[in-house]
Amino acid sequence: MKYIMLAVLLWGVNMLAATPLRGVVKDSETGEELIGATILVKDDPERGAITGLDGGFWIESISERCILICSYLGYKTTEYTVQSDADKLTILLEPVYSEIEEIVVYAHAANDTETGARSIERLSSNVMNIVSARAIEISPDMTVANVIQRVSGVTVERNNSGDGQYAILRGMDKRYNYTLVNGVKIPSPDNKNRFVPLDIFPSELLDRLEVTKALTADMEGDAIGGAVNLVMKDAPQNRQITANISTGYNALFLERDFLSFDTKAMDKQSPYEIYGESYPAKPRDFSEKLIRLETQNAPANLFGGFSYGDRLIHDRLGIMLAGSYQNSYRGSDCVFYGTTTATSDASNLPVLTDKNDRSYSERQTRYGLHAKLDWRFSRQHKIQWYNAYMDFSNAQVRDNKRIDLNIGYNPGQGDYNLSYDTRFRLNHQHILNSTLKGTHHFRSEALKIDWSTVYSKAFNETPDNTSVHTVTSVRNHQENPISVVTLGGADRRWEHNSDNDKAAYLNIIYSMEAEKIKMNFSAGGLYRDKQRANFFNQYDFRPYDESKDEGMRNNLIKGVDWNDYSEILFTVFTPFGAVGNPLNYEASEKIAAGYGQIKIFIYNLQVIAGLRIENTEQGYFLKYAVEGVKNSGNQLYTDYLPDVHLKYSPWINNNFRVSYYKSINRPSFFEIVPYRIINEDYTEMGNPDLQHTIAHNIDARYEYFPRPSEQFMLGLFYKKMENPIEYGMITQGQGTFYMPANFGEASNLGMEIDITKYFHSFGLKGNYTFTHSAITTTKLFNYDNPDPSSSEKVLVKNVNQTRPLNGQARHVANLSLLYKDTKNGWDGQFALSYTGDRMYAVSRYFDNDIWQSGYLQLDAAIEKKCKAGLILFAKASNLLNTPMVHYLKKDNPSNSRIEGYRNHHGGTLVRCDYYGQNLQAGIRYKF
Repeated sequence: MKYIMLAVLLWGVNMLAATPLRGVVKDSETGEELIGATILVKDDPERGAITGLDGGFWIESISERCILICSYLGYKTTEYTVQSDADKLTILLEPVYSEIEEIVVYAHAANDTETGARSIERLSSNVMNIVSARAIEISPDMTVANVIQRVSGVTVERNNSGDGQYAILRGMDKRYNYTLVNGVKIPSPDNKNRFVPLDIFPSELLDRLEVTKALTADMEGDAIGGAVNLVMKDAPQNRQITANISTGYNALFLERDFLSFDTKAMDKQSPYEIYGESYPAKPRDFSEKLIRLETQNAPANLFGGFSYGDRLIHDRLGIMLAGSYQNSYRGSDCVFYGTTTATSDASNLPVLTDKNDRSYSERQTRYGLHAKLDWRFSRQHKIQWYNAYMDFSNAQVRDNKRIDLNIGYNPGQGDYNLSYDTRFRLNHQHILNSTLKGTHHFRSEALKIDWSTVYSKAFNETPDNTSVHTVTSVRNHQENPISVVTLGGADRRWEHNSDNDKAAYLNIIYSMEAEKIKMNFSAGGLYRDKQRANFFNQYDFRPYDESKDEGMRNNLIKGVDWNDYSEILFTVFTPFGAVGNPLNYEASEKIAAGYGQIKIFIYNLQVIAGLRIENTEQGYFLKYAVEGVKNSGNQLYTDYLPDVHLKYSPWINNNFRVSYYKSINRPSFFEIVPYRIINEDYTEMGNPDLQHTIAHNIDARYEYFPRPSEQFMLGLFYKKMENPIEYGMITQGQGTFYMPANFGEASNLGMEIDITKYFHSFGLKGNYTFTHSAITTTKLFNYDNPDPSSSEKVLVKNVNQTRPLNGQARHVANLSLLYKDTKNGWDGQFALSYTGDRMYAVSRYFDNDIWQSGYLQLDAAIEKKCKAGLILFAKASNLLNTPMVHYLKKDNPSNSRIEGYRNHHGGTLVRCDYYGQNLQAGIRYKF
C-alpha cells in the first residue's frame, strides 16, 4: 500500500512540475495561421498536437524544459525550445522556395483553401464572395447550383427534383446575372433565354467559386445582380492524384417505385427532319417502345471522379486532367391546383379549376471533363489552353392524375371527372468551352499583356417528348373504365437549339510607382459573335383501331383494347408536323467592347475608376414566315458604363469599400421575337420593340479578417433600374396582350452580413441578407359595371400594381456548424439554409401573383481521413424533407368545397412538393 501511495505522490509532483502549453503556428511572411501543422515533443514523439481551424494547438503537459519539432508541408521544419512557464507560444514557419532556371516557385496558401479564399476576398479590388474547393469538398453539395446557395445574398431557383438550378443574386432574377468559366462568359443551352443552368456543373471540378457583386470596367457590363465565375482546377506545383466513388439513395423511392422508360427507343430526329417537309408521317415512324412504363424499387445512385495534376519538364509544363460522373435518381410527390381569377363578379378572388396529383421520377446523369495545359516559356511569358465539356441529361416520367373541379364536380355524392396524363421526356444539354490564353510581362514586369481566344457552344435537345392522355369519370365513388382521349390521345414533339460563341479578349496593363504612390493603367476590349438556332416540330395523334366497328374505332378502353400505353393504336392527326411555332427562330448577337481603367494606391487607400463602352447588335429571324408580323428584326445600341471603387484599409485586415457602377441587361433572345401564343383567356406575345435595362448600382461594405480564414462583413447595396423588363398586360390597338415590356423604373436595396469564426476544433459560418425591391406593372382588374342596364355586369380594366421584383426574397440566411479534428482526421458540418417568401410567378391579374413559401433546408456531411491517403465520407441533404409550397396571398371561401383542400397561411395553396432525403456515402483517395 505504501508503495502505491509513494507512486501517486511522485506522479503528483511530476504533474505539478509539468504545465499545459498553448500556442499558434503562423506563416513567417504573411502572418497567416496554418491549419493542420504538426507539433511533436522531441524527446517524447508520442506526445504532440495538430493545429486546429484557428491555427492553435494545445499540449497537455510539458516538463520544465523541452524541445518542440514543428512541421508543415511547404515549410521548413523548425525546432523550438520552450520553458514550462512559457505563455502562449507563437511558432513562425518559413516557406520553402526553389529557383528552377528562370522560374521561381514559392510555397503559399493555395487559393482552393478557406485561407486562400479569405485572402482573395481581402485583397480584391471590388466586392466579392468566394467559396473554396475545400469548402465545396466537405459540404453536402454535389452541384454548383447547390453550393452557391451558401453565399450571402444568393438564392436558387429549384427544378422539379428540388435541386438548385439558377442563381438569384441580391433579389435580382436569373436574367440579371451572368456566368463565367475561368473569367470567360459561356453560352446558355436554354431555348429562350441567356442565363446558364448551374446544375449542369459538377462541383468537384472547381478550384473555387467566385460571386462578384460590383463590376469593374474590365468585366462585361450586362450584370445588374452580379457575376458568377467558376474557376476550374489548375495544375498543382507537385504531382497530385485524386479519385472518389460513392453511392446512395433518395428516400422518396424507398416508399414508392421509380418510374422510367427506355430512352434508347427515342428517335433523335423527327420524321420532318429525316424525310423532309413534304413527307406525311405514319404510325410506324414512331416507336411504341418509348411509352412503355418500367418500374424500379430503390435504385442506387452512383458518383465518381478522378483528377491528375503535375508539372513536368523542369516545371515548365503544367497539366490538369479531371473528370466527374454522377448518375442519380431524383423526383417529387406533388399536389398542384390549376388557378384562374373570378370573372363572374368583381371579387378578383382566385378560383381553383382542377386538382392534380403528380409524381415525378427523374434519372439525372451528368458528367464533366476538364483539361488544362500551361507552358511557362519564362518567368515573364506563359500560355494556357483550357478545355471543358459539361453534359447533363434528365430522363423524366411525370405521372399526373387530374380532377376537374368545375364540370360535374360533386364530392358529396362522389361524382367528378378524372383524367390521367403521363409524360415521357428526355432533356439533354451540354456546354463546350475551349480557351487559349497568353500572359506576357515586359520591362521588368511593368507592362503586362494578356489575351484570350474563345470558342464555346451550348446545345439543348428534347427529342421525342411524348405525352399520353386518358380520361374517365367517377360516379358514386366508383371509377368508370379509362379510355384514350378521342380528340387528342397523344402528342410527340422535337425541340433542339444551339448557341455558338466566338470571342476574343485583350487586356493591357502598365504599372508605375513614384513616392509611395502606385498606379496602374489598363485598357482592352472584347469582340463576341453569337449565333443561335432553334427548332420545334410537333405531331398530334388520335386513337384509332380499324379492326373495330366503325363507330367504336376511336373508343379505346383500358383492360379491353389495351393494358399498357405501348399497346394503344394511334393514327397521326398532323402527318406533316407543326413547324409554324415561334420556337423556330434564329438569333444573332454581336458585341464589341472597349474599356479604360486606372488604379491608384496611396498609403491605405485604393481608388479604381474606369469607363466601359459596349456596342450591341441583336437580331432575330423566323425560319417559317408568320403572316402579320415582322419575320426579322434588329436592335443596335451603345452603352457607356462608368465605375468607381474606393477601398480604404486603416488597420491591418480591415477594409472599408464604397463603389458605384453602371450596368445593363439585354432582352432575352425569345422576348424580341414577335411570337403569338393564343391561350384560353388571353394571348401571349413577344415584343420586338423591347428595350434593354440600364441600372445604377451602389455598394458599401466593411470587412474585418481577424484570422486568415475568419471574416466579418457588413454590406449595403442599392440599385436603381431604368426600363426594367417584366411581363404585364399591354394594350396594343384593339387588343390586350400578356407580353414582356419596359416598366418605367424599379429599385432594389438591401443589407448583407457574413460571419466566419473558428474555436480550435469548431467553426461557425453564417450570413443573412435583407432585400427590398419595388416595381410597378400593369395588371387586369375586374370591377362592377356602373351601368345597371348593361348585360355585362363585370368589366375589366388595366391598373398599376407595385410589387417586389420577380424572384426576390426579403429574408435569406445560412448557418453552418463545422467540426475539425486534424489529429484524428475528422471533418464534419451541419448546414442550414433558409429562403423567405419570394415572388415566384407574376400573374396577369391584380394582386394574384404566385409566391413561394419560406423554405428551410438542413444538410450534413462528414469525412474521416484514414491511412495511405484514403478518406471515407458521407453526405446527406434535405434531412427535414421540407415541402416546397407555392401559394396566392388571397383565398376564396368557395375553395372549402374541394375535398382534401387546405389553405396556406390564409392564402390559396397552389402547389406542394416533397422531394425526399438524399443520402450518399463513399471513399476518396488523394496522393
